[in-house]
Amino acid sequence: MSIMTPSSTAPTTERRIQPLWPLLGLVSIGFHLSLIFSGLVPALIARPIHMALALPWIFILGARGPLAKASGLVFFLLGEAACLYIVFNADALSDQYGFIDTGLQMAVAITLLVVTLEMARRAIGWPLPLVALICLLYGLFGQFIPGEYGHPGFPLASYLGTLTITEGGIWGSLTGVSVGIVSIFVILGAVLNAGEAGQGFMNLAGLAAGRLKGGAGKVAILSSALFGSISGSASANVASTGAITIPAMKKLGYPKALAGAVEAVASSGGQIMPPLMGAGAFVMVELTGIAYPAIMGAALLPAILYFLTAWIGVDLFARRYDLKPVDVADRPKPRDVAITALFFAVPFAILLERMFVGGVTPQYAACLAILAAALLLFFDIRFRFSARRFADRLSLAAVEAGRQIAMIAAIIICASIVIGVLGLTGLGVKVTSAILAVAGEALWPALLLTALACILLGMEVPTTAAYVICVTVAGPALQRLGIEPLLAHLFVFWFALLSTITPPVCGAVFIAAGMAGENWLKVAGSAMRLGIGLYVIPLAMIANPAVIDLVEAPGAALIAFVKIAIALWALSASLIWKGALPLRALLFAGGLLLCFWPM
Repeated sequence: MSIMTPSSTAPTTERRIQPLWPLLGLVSIGFHLSLIFSGLVPALIARPIHMALALPWIFILGARGPLAKASGLVFFLLGEAACLYIVFNADALSDQYGFIDTGLQMAVAITLLVVTLEMARRAIGWPLPLVALICLLYGLFGQFIPGEYGHPGFPLASYLGTLTITEGGIWGSLTGVSVGIVSIFVILGAVLNAGEAGQGFMNLAGLAAGRLKGGAGKVAILSSALFGSISGSASANVASTGAITIPAMKKLGYPKALAGAVEAVASSGGQIMPPLMGAGAFVMVELTGIAYPAIMGAALLPAILYFLTAWIGVDLFARRYDLKPVDVADRPKPRDVAITALFFAVPFAILLERMFVGGVTPQYAACLAILAAALLLFFDIRFRFSARRFADRLSLAAVEAGRQIAMIAAIIICASIVIGVLGLTGLGVKVTSAILAVAGEALWPALLLTALACILLGMEVPTTAAYVICVTVAGPALQRLGIEPLLAHLFVFWFALLSTITPPVCGAVFIAAGMAGENWLKVAGSAMRLGIGLYVIPLAMIANPAVIDLVEAPGAALIAFVKIAIALWALSASLIWKGALPLRALLFAGGLLLCFWPM
């Protein structure tokens, strides 16, 4: 199978899907884009509509089986009614200051919370809604818990009202990020993926790396870094680029476990790779108050280190197994690369120019990039114009955007319950104090405790949700120990991502193993060696904080970058190279020492 298979790398969407869903997707796209251009829309109007638009994707389209469909219809209708009640009574509710004063409002509040929990359960499984439910029960009955972990208690009307009829709880600032920023970039990714951008990524990666030793694996790393920068999803990345790169690696002699591992590791970096970085970066903007371009600048060098480490690992494996370059006939021609690269380069250039030169907000810049990407849907890689092609691609983009917006809404609205309860009860402060007490007010034990919590929680919930919950309770502890806020957030976010390749729950590995036709444990073993950077770089950022100061102090940042890169090379060599054990142990110890020794 050629690296340059001309089929799109866009996520698969059923072409037989009923026309209702593309139409609903277009409504969702139109609503979220209109919020950017129409000025300020009250939160108690925009955020409930956001949830209302997400409900059918989860409860109707996502339902499987007669019981799920019947119950899904009930939840959908109840949820829509409750959301619309908030929308049509937003002005009156804002004057109640979070206190429910009628039986109907109490019913609406309970309905919203139950529907939110069920929406998250259907979207991502039990763990996150279970955490949210425990938090809700703590808020209701925490006054009966003796000692410092109890709370004074709240009137039921005030407690539920604060979570459901104010700009807190499920309608809080985190949901605002989902409405006003994350959804816009999801739309951008969907439109790019529906066209030729994915093929452009593959062609560029094939030209740059196909001629090198073990070229297919290096193509996978580059293409996944590029594709992941717009998808922000490890699973979507594996499913899209892996359909091309895994067979190509196997064709060139890669062991099946290694082929799956390369794609899983490469795809897992999408959420840390600027410019888009998935939903997590935009949530970080809200939680830290730091501008998005600054977060991009801070995240860039660590992300490059991650992919550089994966590249080094593939090179070492290529020498170990004598893996060949991609055949000349399967490499893209420079002219084809130049043409297909335009399909992602033009929207990206508009996005970055408007943000960094034009000075507009990221979401406004993304809207302009969406317009450019949408116009490019009219054309194929030979620049042939077709209105029919545009309609088909726009339908694909609309359905994919609708699904992804709904998925992220389900996660963030449910996570907002956790944030709301922690803020109301002060539990977050108490957990922070507990972390500091267990760690003995020492930085590195606190970091390891936080990392362990991130890994465990990340195994059961999506990265963004794990990051939000962990940083809410552990972030303040790290900051009290002297870690600057952005560094603390990046540390937590990176460790929340570890679950993509770390057993027993490793989503990217499961998908890649299925595509490679190999036992997932073998794939996971190779992935953990290739992905050593994901375990080490967050700790290295703490020991070398200059590496995130690329904008403010580029010289110091680059020195730290080189230092960490050399350390990661030594660590990768110790895990992959088939040399004498004492020498490998020396390389491992030296890599750790160089990585964590302060400059």
